[in-house]
Amino acid sequence: MGKKNVKTNAVRLLDRAKVNYELREYPEQDGPIAAVDVAQYFQQPADRLFKTLVTTDNNKGYFVFCLPGDHTLDLKKAAKIVGVKKIEMLKQKDLLPLTGYVHGGCSPIGMKKVFPTVIDESAKDWETIYVSGGKIGLQIEVDVKDLENVIDITYDKITKE
Repeated sequence: MGKKNVKTNAVRLLDRAKVNYELREYPEQDGPIAAVDVAQYFQQPADRLFKTLVTTDNNKGYFVFCLPGDHTLDLKKAAKIVGVKKIEMLKQKDLLPLTGYVHGGCSPIGMKKVFPTVIDESAKDWETIYVSGGKIGLQIEVDVKDLENVIDITYDKITKE
């Protein structure tokens, strides 16, 4: 289990589900926010650290995508996967009220509401992956199969070629 002194919604949810994970902290002040920089800080490949992106179809539909930190979300592929015509990135000002998380600290675990969540299929290539711990300066290292016990995940190819 993780450290008991850091409690974000993501950490609480993992603890409640009795999921094994490790908390990995990095400097918040003037530290990295971009996924590739955070991966570099942990001396991990950027494609092992998964960034969380929230999108909208502009019809009150919201979708969460987790993809390797060094890749770009293919919005057309992503829209097709979730069964809508078109999606776009959620405006940064709307992220906190919708999810409970800030830009740079958005976790796919423990959002205010449950949204369809798609993780890039490359996550299955790793024994563990890193996802945001729910605040800037905190990552969670977790087995993706354990994540399946906490959030409803679909796997697909969601990155641009």
